[in-house]
Amino acid sequence: MSERLEWAIALHGGAGSLSEERLAGREPQFVASLERALRLGVDMLYGGASSLDTVEAVVRELEDDPLFNAGKGSVYTHDGTHQLDASIMEGRALRCGAVAAVSTVKNPVTLARRVMDQTPHVLLVADGAEAFARSAGVELVDPVYFHTRERREELERERAKEAAGAAATSGLGTVGAVALDRAGDLAAATSTGGRTNKRFGRVGDVPVIGAGTYADNRTCAVSGTGKGEELIRHAAAASVSARIEHGGRTVGQAVREVVRDVLEPGDGGLIAVGADGTLVLEFNTTAMFRGAADSAGRFEVAIR
Repeated sequence: MSERLEWAIALHGGAGSLSEERLAGREPQFVASLERALRLGVDMLYGGASSLDTVEAVVRELEDDPLFNAGKGSVYTHDGTHQLDASIMEGRALRCGAVAAVSTVKNPVTLARRVMDQTPHVLLVADGAEAFARSAGVELVDPVYFHTRERREELERERAKEAAGAAATSGLGTVGAVALDRAGDLAAATSTGGRTNKRFGRVGDVPVIGAGTYADNRTCAVSGTGKGEELIRHAAAASVSARIEHGGRTVGQAVREVVRDVLEPGDGGLIAVGADGTLVLEFNTTAMFRGAADSAGRFEVAIR
């Protein structure tokens, strides 16, 4: 293993198919949003913040940005509502927390952190998660807060496709962050509004520890995005860690194997940071909003 970097961070704003209609001349806005969130994480890690605090703050920043499918910009369910999911995990003691199908929590990643810090549980869902949110004092909002015109129009297009028997579109937007701090601790966090037009309380990979989020100081921290069912089937995030620990892979080799050899083309992407600070951002879709920075001076964002 190479000499460990002092700190490192990567983030994503979702992987999937990127149409020109979706981008619609807004590439500078997406780049600016990614840079702003990445700069927040850099400033925190440079100043000595923990990886856990950093990934929560970065994901909160992205949840508050209506450009992404998390928090304010979350997609609509088939019934015209919002159901949000999030998870967070730290690598020192493998502590983790997650929430699914919440509809009044402004920042689901913070509620997931409260589940981790204030309960003996890992995953709370729906009404129970909402009740805990009220008792934990996290910020609640009227569900209309999550509305954006763009997401409503996406729902109408997906409903029309469904009625015509056409395949659903794989969009972008789920957000996540992974980080290594100066103490050598790893953390990961992920948040999403799920799939446009989802039904029956569908939940994807994001709140499933080991599928969409994983962190272990011995190996890496991972956050995933894409087709949630596929990331769940292959325990994508935990699989990266296992390949490092039991297969002798580097973090780069492990991520690439999962994304290229296990997942099918178009399934999604993963970001990861190794215990030495190595950053890997890999996807098999047409695009993944992403960014990476470290103590060696790296600072970059990209879309395609």
